[in-house]
Amino acid sequence: MTSRELELLIQEKEGYTIEYKQSFPSKLSELATELCAFANAAGGVLLVGVNDKQQITGVTLDNTQRSRIQGVINLIDPAIPIKVWERPVNGKTILCFDCPAGEQKPYAVSGSIYVRNGPNSERIISIEQMRKFFQHSDSIFFDTAPCTSFRYTEDFDSDYFKEFTEKAGITTNIHEHRLLENLKLITPDKKFTNAAVLFFAKNVQDHIDHAILRCVLFKGTDKRYILDSKEITGNLVVQYEEALKYIISKLNLRYDIESEDGGPRKEILEIPETAFREALANALCHRSYYDKGGVTMVEIYDDRVEISNPGGLVSTITPEEFGTKSFSRNPLIFGLMQRIALVEKVGSGIKRMRDTMKEVNLIEPTFQIGGFFTVIFYRPVAFEKWLEGWSLHLNTPLIKILLAIQEQERITKPQLSNVIGQGKTSVDNHITKLRNLGLLTREGSDKSGKWLINQIPPPTT
Repeated sequence: MTSRELELLIQEKEGYTIEYKQSFPSKLSELATELCAFANAAGGVLLVGVNDKQQITGVTLDNTQRSRIQGVINLIDPAIPIKVWERPVNGKTILCFDCPAGEQKPYAVSGSIYVRNGPNSERIISIEQMRKFFQHSDSIFFDTAPCTSFRYTEDFDSDYFKEFTEKAGITTNIHEHRLLENLKLITPDKKFTNAAVLFFAKNVQDHIDHAILRCVLFKGTDKRYILDSKEITGNLVVQYEEALKYIISKLNLRYDIESEDGGPRKEILEIPETAFREALANALCHRSYYDKGGVTMVEIYDDRVEISNPGGLVSTITPEEFGTKSFSRNPLIFGLMQRIALVEKVGSGIKRMRDTMKEVNLIEPTFQIGGFFTVIFYRPVAFEKWLEGWSLHLNTPLIKILLAIQEQERITKPQLSNVIGQGKTSVDNHITKLRNLGLLTREGSDKSGKWLINQIPPPTT
């Protein structure tokens, strides 16, 4: 790697395959853990002498440090060939470690296994995590596997690649093929990875025919009557953009006048667009592309929108850990999405979807994590119509309580007692029943808080 290539690499920002260190860590063994994580993933480059803001700080090396660095590399077991360069950039020395994807996984340092999780390196703690991770490593890393049918340059969309590098802020002053190598989209034996194909093939489905997204609009709340459908092909960014357009075109809009003097009106989607952006990016990043029997789906019903992808919760995450821990099934895809700001840091999407819905007083999305991973967004429904749907499942006091809370969210229990004509104990029992049904929650304290009604759909049976 020349100094010029190194300088251009620094401009690509940190990610799944690039890590910066401003200086040598106090414990040089920390370098080994970063390199071990790269070896257990798709490989990567570790630069010492560059800070998080991509500023070159440089390092000072002597023969003692060089000897220690080689000793650190030797801590990785089994041994892996890591290239180490010292290169001058802007009058300062940068130390560059180029680690390939390992062929003898798992790799460990002092008995601990480290993996890349988005732009970070993490230690696998439990024996169960280790077993599951490496048992399913082939399916988890579909995106790093070579696509044998792809031919460069015949099948490669150079125009879109240029568009991508502009969006990502990646310099194009070096050869296209070299940029792809820097992004770890080419395997050591010069094959293009599935991630490269899913992003940059002229005709993605010629190589990965099941990599499509299907949108369906239904009449009612079940699958009996289809009003419209669309199959979206192309690369993953095209699928993301076209699916978002489809959703927006099928949902309701309301308009707010932004100024009293008749200024421009503001379109407001019934469910925030941000929530759908998160869910679509999540579905495309984390679907199991080894599963050829399913496709990414967007299903729109009268009362909800469902976005689903083949492959449930990644095996390294337990149901109890869902929403608090994360692991990317396709880390190269995630890294590419991250570079063009379609996703943020790994593990934050679930929280942002929940927060987005809560901010506009809509029901938080629900998640199904079985064979398919599904996000369900409930559409806002007129309160009276929604309550009518629940009428078969609620007795008169429960309905009266909901009506009273709808009119006055800070209503007190003594006031509810007057509304239904029953005592405090009965009110408590009714409120408990509504809470157990998921229809009612309390925000804040008993004195200063308020009631929140969750307009979830009624049971189907």
